[in-house]
Amino acid sequence: MGLVYAEIELINGDDLALQRRYIIGEEEVKRMKVTALVDTGSYMLCINENIQEQLQLHVVEKRKAQLANGEIVECDVVAPLEVKFKNRRTSVNAMVLPGDSEVLLGAIPLEDMDVLIHPLRQELIVNPDHPYFAQMKLK
Repeated sequence: MGLVYAEIELINGDDLALQRRYIIGEEEVKRMKVTALVDTGSYMLCINENIQEQLQLHVVEKRKAQLANGEIVECDVVAPLEVKFKNRRTSVNAMVLPGDSEVLLGAIPLEDMDVLIHPLRQELIVNPDHPYFAQMKLK
Protein backbone atom coordinates (compact mmCIF):
# COMPACT_ATOMS: atom_id res chain seq x y z
CA MET A 1 0.00 0.00 0.00
CA GLY A 2 1.26 3.48 -0.83
CA LEU A 3 1.04 6.71 1.09
CA VAL A 4 -2.42 7.93 2.05
CA TYR A 5 -3.20 11.64 2.36
CA ALA A 6 -6.33 13.37 3.61
CA GLU A 7 -7.64 16.92 3.49
CA ILE A 8 -8.38 18.01 7.06
CA GLU A 9 -9.27 21.26 8.76
CA LEU A 10 -7.36 22.42 11.85
CA ILE A 11 -9.08 24.88 14.19
CA ASN A 12 -7.80 26.71 17.26
CA GLY A 13 -9.81 25.16 20.12
CA ASP A 14 -9.46 28.22 22.36
CA ASP A 15 -11.03 30.36 19.63
CA LEU A 16 -13.94 27.92 19.36
CA ALA A 17 -14.55 28.23 23.12
CA LEU A 18 -14.54 32.03 22.83
CA GLN A 19 -16.96 31.85 19.89
CA ARG A 20 -19.36 29.62 21.88
CA ARG A 21 -19.39 32.30 24.60
CA TYR A 22 -20.07 35.01 21.99
CA ILE A 23 -16.79 36.77 22.83
CA ILE A 24 -15.52 36.54 19.25
CA GLY A 25 -17.32 36.03 15.96
CA GLU A 26 -17.05 33.01 13.69
CA GLU A 27 -14.85 34.96 11.28
CA GLU A 28 -12.26 35.47 14.05
CA VAL A 29 -11.77 31.76 14.72
CA LYS A 30 -8.33 30.78 13.40
CA ARG A 31 -8.57 27.77 11.07
CA MET A 32 -6.82 26.29 8.09
CA LYS A 33 -7.16 23.39 5.68
CA VAL A 34 -4.12 21.17 5.25
CA THR A 35 -3.15 17.96 3.53
CA ALA A 36 -2.02 15.42 6.13
CA LEU A 37 -0.21 12.13 5.74
CA VAL A 38 -2.39 9.47 7.36
CA ASP A 39 0.17 7.77 9.59
CA THR A 40 -1.05 4.85 11.70
CA GLY A 41 2.50 4.48 13.02
CA SER A 42 2.22 7.85 14.75
CA TYR A 43 0.09 8.13 17.89
CA MET A 44 -0.70 11.83 17.81
CA LEU A 45 -1.48 14.57 15.37
CA CYS A 46 1.79 16.22 14.37
CA ILE A 47 1.85 19.73 12.94
CA ASN A 48 4.75 22.02 12.08
CA GLU A 49 5.98 25.31 13.50
CA ASN A 50 4.39 27.32 10.69
CA ILE A 51 0.93 25.94 11.47
CA GLN A 52 1.42 26.50 15.20
CA GLU A 53 2.31 30.12 14.51
CA GLN A 54 -0.59 30.76 12.10
CA LEU A 55 -3.17 29.21 14.43
CA GLN A 56 -1.52 30.79 17.50
CA LEU A 57 -1.61 27.55 19.50
CA HIS A 58 -0.24 27.57 23.05
CA VAL A 59 2.44 25.17 24.26
CA VAL A 60 1.14 23.01 27.12
CA GLU A 61 4.18 20.73 27.58
CA LYS A 62 7.29 19.28 26.00
CA ARG A 63 7.70 15.62 25.04
CA LYS A 64 10.37 13.49 23.48
CA ALA A 65 9.49 11.71 20.26
CA GLN A 66 11.26 9.19 18.07
CA LEU A 67 11.28 10.10 14.40
CA ALA A 68 11.05 7.57 11.55
CA ASN A 69 14.85 7.64 11.19
CA GLY A 70 15.28 6.67 14.87
CA GLU A 71 16.37 10.15 16.01
CA ILE A 72 14.88 11.28 19.33
CA VAL A 73 13.84 14.93 19.47
CA GLU A 74 12.16 17.11 22.05
CA CYS A 75 8.94 18.66 20.72
CA ASP A 76 6.44 21.18 21.99
CA VAL A 77 2.91 19.91 22.52
CA VAL A 78 0.13 22.40 21.78
CA ALA A 79 -3.56 22.31 22.69
CA PRO A 80 -6.46 22.49 22.21
CA LEU A 81 -6.73 21.81 18.51
CA GLU A 82 -9.87 20.65 16.73
CA VAL A 83 -9.50 18.40 13.69
CA LYS A 84 -12.30 18.01 11.14
CA PHE A 85 -12.59 15.40 8.40
CA LYS A 86 -15.84 15.16 6.43
CA ASN A 87 -18.63 14.77 9.06
CA ARG A 88 -16.19 13.92 11.88
CA ARG A 89 -14.36 16.01 14.45
CA THR A 90 -12.07 15.49 17.40
CA SER A 91 -10.26 17.70 19.87
CA VAL A 92 -6.61 16.75 20.42
CA ASN A 93 -3.17 17.80 21.53
CA ALA A 94 -0.61 18.05 18.73
CA MET A 95 3.15 17.62 18.66
CA VAL A 96 5.00 20.41 16.86
CA LEU A 97 7.66 19.20 14.45
CA PRO A 98 10.43 21.53 13.31
CA GLY A 99 10.18 23.89 10.34
CA ASP A 100 7.69 23.02 7.64
CA SER A 101 7.53 19.29 8.37
CA GLU A 102 4.66 17.30 6.90
CA VAL A 103 1.43 17.12 8.93
CA LEU A 104 0.85 13.61 10.32
CA LEU A 105 -2.61 12.39 11.25
CA GLY A 106 -1.91 9.70 13.84
CA ALA A 107 -3.78 6.78 15.37
CA ILE A 108 -5.43 8.64 18.28
CA PRO A 109 -7.33 11.20 16.16
CA LEU A 110 -8.10 8.51 13.55
CA GLU A 111 -9.66 6.25 16.18
CA ASP A 112 -11.55 9.09 17.84
CA MET A 113 -13.08 10.18 14.52
CA ASP A 114 -13.94 6.55 13.61
CA VAL A 115 -12.31 6.75 10.19
CA LEU A 116 -10.53 4.06 8.19
CA ILE A 117 -7.99 3.72 5.43
CA HIS A 118 -9.56 2.18 2.34
CA PRO A 119 -6.71 -0.01 1.04
CA LEU A 120 -7.88 -0.32 -2.58
CA ARG A 121 -8.65 3.36 -3.09
CA GLN A 122 -5.74 4.42 -0.85
CA GLU A 123 -7.78 7.11 0.85
CA LEU A 124 -9.18 7.98 4.25
CA ILE A 125 -12.90 7.26 4.58
CA VAL A 126 -15.63 7.56 7.19
CA ASN A 127 -16.31 4.14 8.74
CA PRO A 128 -19.08 2.70 6.51
CA ASP A 129 -20.51 0.79 9.48
CA HIS A 130 -21.16 4.15 11.18
CA PRO A 131 -21.66 6.67 8.34
CA TYR A 132 -23.57 9.37 10.21
CA PHE A 133 -21.66 9.65 13.48
CA ALA A 134 -18.53 8.27 15.10
CA GLN A 135 -18.87 5.23 17.31
CA MET A 136 -16.32 4.14 19.89
CA LYS A 137 -15.70 0.97 21.84
CA LEU A 138 -15.84 1.53 25.59
CA LYS A 139 -14.54 -1.85 26.68
